[in-house]
Amino acid sequence: MYLLIFIAGFGGGILRGLVGFLKHQFAYKNVEFRLNYFLTMMFLSGVVGMLSAMAIKEAGFSLAGQNYINPALAFIIGYAGGDFLENIYKIIAKKLDIYP
Repeated sequence: MYLLIFIAGFGGGILRGLVGFLKHQFAYKNVEFRLNYFLTMMFLSGVVGMLSAMAIKEAGFSLAGQNYINPALAFIIGYAGGDFLENIYKIIAKKLDIYP
């Protein structure tokens, strides 16, 4: 079951990273695409999502009346974990954009 939680959390983080990346790409004109940066950020987003899902699972929280985390919840937690960390960064750094 842990493998499914890892994969789902990673997938949620990847989706959050992709949404943020696309938002940045379409918000500005003449944004160059850097493959290495893109792949690195997608990997890091996935790791954040995976760690968020595992942290919630190991903490023993009850979500939606369930005492266990299934892969669907892990995916949602993975997405939300990346979003949460991005907003914390924006508050601390007082920046509206995390992309260079």
